[in-house]
Amino acid sequence: MLFASFNINGLRAAIGNGLLDFLANLQADIILLQETKLVTPIDLPISGYRCAWNFSQRSGYAGTAILFRKNPLEIHYGFTNTNFNNEGRIITLEYPSFFVVNVYVPNSQGYLRRWYYRLDWDAALLEYLAVLYTRKPIILGGDFNVAHNYLDIYPENQKNIENQTGFRAEERGGFDKLLELGFVDTFRFLHPNDSGFYTWWSGKNENRKYNRGRRIDYFIVSDTLKSKIQESSIVQADPISDHAPIKLVMGI
Repeated sequence: MLFASFNINGLRAAIGNGLLDFLANLQADIILLQETKLVTPIDLPISGYRCAWNFSQRSGYAGTAILFRKNPLEIHYGFTNTNFNNEGRIITLEYPSFFVVNVYVPNSQGYLRRWYYRLDWDAALLEYLAVLYTRKPIILGGDFNVAHNYLDIYPENQKNIENQTGFRAEERGGFDKLLELGFVDTFRFLHPNDSGFYTWWSGKNENRKYNRGRRIDYFIVSDTLKSKIQESSIVQADPISDHAPIKLVMGI
């Protein structure tokens, strides 16, 4: 199966930048989208897909969607803890032998305005996944808003990155806890020492042109699925948003 994930930074803007043709040509079985910035659904004329939407209550902010070809057994929106369900940041599809979870992890933001919300959200995600993990394997993808280690940040930025949003010890620790729960970072599983591979670039100083970025978009899967990982890569395509899409091929 081919899975794709893409922070599109606004669905309407991304459509204007060629998103629909890109997704149609990609021909993935399941497509995870983050930061749709919608409060109601819009038509996505891509043949063969149905769409599950989770909207933010705030217009022009956050939100997620999943496009899928094969109908799941069930679709679940949000956490069981309703304190974190007003921004549309998580959708779960349940299939007979696995779960697919799409996440858009909150950004701690400048001056750490949402620092505690982010840490509490990470804890809620871990608790939610721990329950799913006892039932069947999980394929988890999305924008995690953290570069996990130094290989995931462009080298010139490494010396002064320690206290910056998206690389603070607590944010990286939240990702560590997912791996400790029993997940595998699929890209690092196949490319343990590769550097220079990023999925997001700031719009300042021509950072994308010079590949000064961070890898903050991931597919991570239950350890029991790691033998099924065939490909985990960053898709090289014309820019549609400030993120690059990623894809995962699993032998399931």
